[in-house]
Amino acid sequence: MLQQLAQLLASRIIFAIRQNDIRGAKRRVLVREERVMVPGPAGKLEAMYLATEGRQGVALLCHPNPEQGGTMLNKVVSTLQRTARDQGLATLRFNYRGTGKSEGTHDMGSGEVDDAQAALEWLRARHQGLPVYLFGFSFGGFVAASLSGRLELQGEPAAHICLVAPAAMRIRPPHRVADQGRLTIIQPEQDEVIEPQWVYDWAGSLPRVHQLCRVADSGHFFHGKLVELKECVLQQVFSD
Repeated sequence: MLQQLAQLLASRIIFAIRQNDIRGAKRRVLVREERVMVPGPAGKLEAMYLATEGRQGVALLCHPNPEQGGTMLNKVVSTLQRTARDQGLATLRFNYRGTGKSEGTHDMGSGEVDDAQAALEWLRARHQGLPVYLFGFSFGGFVAASLSGRLELQGEPAAHICLVAPAAMRIRPPHRVADQGRLTIIQPEQDEVIEPQWVYDWAGSLPRVHQLCRVADSGHFFHGKLVELKECVLQQVFSD
C-alpha cells in the first residue's frame, strides 16, 4: 500500500514538472518576436514585433546602411532590441524599403525616414498612449534622429532618442534631431566606418542637453563589446 502511494505521488510530481516545462516553453514562445508585414509608403515593410507583458513604452529600432548589407538582424540592432525588451518595452524592428522582403527600392535619405514613421505609426496604433523610444545604429542613427525631429514638429515628441555610432554627417537640413526628449549618443572610440570626431563635433554643436557615452577600444560594429554597449544603454537610457 505504501509503495503504491509512493508511486502515485512520484507520478504526480513528474506530471507537475512536465506541466511546468510545458508552461515554461509557452512563456518562451510568447516572448519571441513575431514576423509581420507593415504597410509602408513604398510598399509593405518586413518587420519583427514583440509585445511584452506590462509594457512600459514602445521601442522602434532602425538598422544600418542597407546598401552595405545592413538589415534589422544586425547584431547591434539585436542587442538594442533585447535590452529594450528586458526593460519592458514593446519592440519593432524593420527592414527599410528594398531590404530583405520589404518592397520598394533604396532611397538612402528621406524615404527611409518615411518608412520608420510608417513603422512607428503601426506600433503606436497597438500601444496607444505609451512613451516612444527611438533607437538607431549607424545609418539608422540618421533615420532615428530625423524621425525624432518630425515627431516633435507634429507635437508628439519621443521620450528618448538613442543614437549608436550615428551617421552624423547625414543629419543636416531638412533633417534634424528633436530638441525635446532625452538624447543619448553612444560612440565607439575606434570606429573605422564613421569618424568619431564627426560625431563628437556634431554632438558638441547641438543646442540641447544630451548624454555622450564613449566606448573604449571598440570598432563600429562593437565586436567583443556588445556587453559594454548594453551596459551603456542601461545606464544612459533606462536609469532614472
